[in-house]
Amino acid sequence: MRKKHDQIDPPGESRADARPTLKTIAFMTGLGVTTVSRALKDAPDIGEDTKRRVQLIARQVGYRPNRAGVRLRTGKTNVISLVLNTDEQLMGFISDIIYGVSEVLSPTPYHLILTPYSSGNDPMDPVRYIVETRSADGIIISQMRPDDPRVRYMMERGFPFATHGRTQMGVEHAWHDFDNFVFARMAVDRLIARGRKRLALLAPSPSLTYHRHMTAGFAEGVVEGGVADVPFATAWIDQPIEEIKLQTMRLMQRTSPPDGIVSGSGAAAFALVNAIEECGLKLGRDVDIVTKQSSRLVQMFRKELFVVDEDFRLAGRELARAVLERIDGAPPETLQTLFKPTEVKGPVEDRTARQPLRAAISS
Repeated sequence: MRKKHDQIDPPGESRADARPTLKTIAFMTGLGVTTVSRALKDAPDIGEDTKRRVQLIARQVGYRPNRAGVRLRTGKTNVISLVLNTDEQLMGFISDIIYGVSEVLSPTPYHLILTPYSSGNDPMDPVRYIVETRSADGIIISQMRPDDPRVRYMMERGFPFATHGRTQMGVEHAWHDFDNFVFARMAVDRLIARGRKRLALLAPSPSLTYHRHMTAGFAEGVVEGGVADVPFATAWIDQPIEEIKLQTMRLMQRTSPPDGIVSGSGAAAFALVNAIEECGLKLGRDVDIVTKQSSRLVQMFRKELFVVDEDFRLAGRELARAVLERIDGAPPETLQTLFKPTEVKGPVEDRTARQPLRAAISS
């Protein structure tokens, strides 16, 4: 005989099966399984009150769609893969990108998985694996090259993707980027306004597309400002910070060292400052630095730094939206956004009040 406190299992389910299903929710709400399924998919013919009730119960019981079943029925995995180089920059880049992507995916049926690789591996390997196994419905990649084989491969196979950064391949694809030309030009102008005459650029690796954007903006500013370009080709922001520090110390020990430096990375700025100070020089007096930052930690490190904000959470959100729309068939040329910085923030002691960064995203 069943006792009063014994649980009554939903029809067709055993207590040995602890995983909540559509039948579980249907039993608890008194609705049909089809209605529950459509409510969870936000179908327009289901009332809002019903949707809220079903979604509340689903959250309470910890319901998760059976991905294997979904894939069998629809051919979709409901997975977006974020392919990241494990050697990519510090200072919150990876965590902020993930946060931004997750914000957009959270109200959708899609889930985020990370597919890591290291610099010692072929960056094509993780992309090729995902496409060939169909283990995701869309891919987000970064560290773009002017002629990127990953882009060509996915386009040839009609696989939805979005890129953090641009290519120069003459083909249309979904992307989000930070305007590094504008950043570098703004940085040079600020250094010239500070009276600096000999400028150096710590740029990205020459193999990456945004190296070209940043060096072009820097060169234009130097020429139009009538100041000297101090070559700094022995270092780039993708190197280990110990190597950046070593190369910066050699730079500052030259006969005519720079009195202004543009840094393409907040993490690299730490190495620059450390090297400058170990050479017996003072930041803000002997040399100024304008650097990107994705976290206020950079300017908290040294208040004399000039900074331009780069919002990686925004990048994550834009990339997630782009790849979802590509999955739905939107034309790639409509899914291209560019973040244009408009403000160089001066040292904290020079500002009476913080002004929010004003930025434009053009598409």
